[in-house]
Amino acid sequence: MADKEELYLRQANPHRAWYVIHTYSGYENKVKANLERLMHSASMSDMLFNVVVPVEDEIEVRDGKEKVVPRKVFPGYVLVDMIVDEHSWYVVRNTTGVTGFVGSEKHPIPLTAEEAERILSGAAGSAPKRRAKVSVGDNVRIASGAFEDYAGKVMSIDSSGLRIQVDIEGTPIDVEINQVEVI
Repeated sequence: MADKEELYLRQANPHRAWYVIHTYSGYENKVKANLERLMHSASMSDMLFNVVVPVEDEIEVRDGKEKVVPRKVFPGYVLVDMIVDEHSWYVVRNTTGVTGFVGSEKHPIPLTAEEAERILSGAAGSAPKRRAKVSVGDNVRIASGAFEDYAGKVMSIDSSGLRIQVDIEGTPIDVEINQVEVI
């Protein structure tokens, strides 16, 4: 993210920072396009520098076929590298699809350099994550790991993975979501 020129520009203007704006659901790319048009206009070229909709690639498995699909990391939010003053705040705030800045109504809170770096580097190119479309109650087959080729029913789903009821003494087992495929 921070090449030498950008680092120099940030040091030259300490008011420049990454801000998070909230958008209507599904309007993230429209807001990005509108803000990029503003970036290239004469009135905002020295206030708006970059607009990012953080996405990550996921491998989605449907009907036994793998497909790489971009997924928004923060649906409903867009990151803007800008200098906030009364005019730039007003212009961005009144862009079609924008509902507001993250922070107080009149005083948006910028991301720290570490937060911005973590978000932007994560969106920039990690390997695609595997994603299986499963729901509680679905019958699945475990495709990898110690319980490979066992079949069972999804009992629960949480951030750490799936709990599956299989026919091993009636004991549920925990597996990662990328280890199963829907039967």
